[in-house]
Amino acid sequence: MFIDEAQISMKAGDGGNGSASFRREKFIPFGGPDGGDGGNGGSVYALCDENLTDLEAYRFTPQIQAKNGGKGLGRNKTGANGADVDVHLPPGTILINAETGMAAAELLKHGERVLILRGGKGGLGNTHFKSSTNRAPRQFTEGTEGEQGVFNLVLKTIADAGLVGFPNAGKSSLMNLITFGRPKVGAYPFTTLQVNVGIIEYPETYDRLILADIPGIIDGASENRGLGLKFLRHIERCKMLLIMLDMAGEDGRKPEDDYATLVKELSLYDKKMLEKPVVVAANKMDEPAAAENLKRFCKKYPQVEVLPISCLSEEGIGELKGKIYSVCKSAGGSARQFSFD
Repeated sequence: MFIDEAQISMKAGDGGNGSASFRREKFIPFGGPDGGDGGNGGSVYALCDENLTDLEAYRFTPQIQAKNGGKGLGRNKTGANGADVDVHLPPGTILINAETGMAAAELLKHGERVLILRGGKGGLGNTHFKSSTNRAPRQFTEGTEGEQGVFNLVLKTIADAGLVGFPNAGKSSLMNLITFGRPKVGAYPFTTLQVNVGIIEYPETYDRLILADIPGIIDGASENRGLGLKFLRHIERCKMLLIMLDMAGEDGRKPEDDYATLVKELSLYDKKMLEKPVVVAANKMDEPAAAENLKRFCKKYPQVEVLPISCLSEEGIGELKGKIYSVCKSAGGSARQFSFD
């Protein structure tokens, strides 16, 4: 199951208390105070980790807590600092403070590390309170508490291309053909109930691109109908949109109407969506009615770039892969290099 939302409670470690200690050694009857300071509590960091694809690791993690600082000891020994905690999160994750509703961090690049909660400061030992008038101080200070809070984790998938289309348009079949993703394929609507992410490899250039199949976009999706807003946010960071249409016109549907509905829902969700490069994959060209439907679609939308394909016969699949690559590169998409070793 693809988990793109989670809530976790986190707490930084408390600072250790200072020590009220006195030096006691033979032949040194008045050694004076030698209490050490307490150690600092561990902090909580958010670490961007590209090896993760969703938030499943935090689905059943109610609380994350850093270590407390150690108590100060005699002989001016400072307590050990509490260990920091790195919360590993996939790229595209936003941490939102549940109390304030403010974003605490947004992770985009692998290795990015952001301080979320600061650990408490260690208390002072009685050595700090020694003076000419207070030669045997018994004062010490307690460590301060570490910061804590409840955070909502929201994942917006980072992919080069976002694949959108009505249920049964053939998106899962296309993912199976051109990526290493293996989504479920079924002859019924809403086969895909979660975002599927696949990698398209280009051996000739030693590059790879990430394609995300965004499910459940129907009429009214921007108003949270169907799967609605749950997955629309995953398109926000895509560098291009690949709109897949059923050119066979099954169940009396018209491809041009489906296209208009998809564009409308994307626009209603965020007008910036339509600023992205768009390519239409006209699927099911092996069906008898597809050629006429394609002709009618191109006449109504002459400005739209359309590539006829068939996931059944694999017609046009190679050309489509090449088009995705060229559009992503020209749009600033950074193809991921890989090795065959």
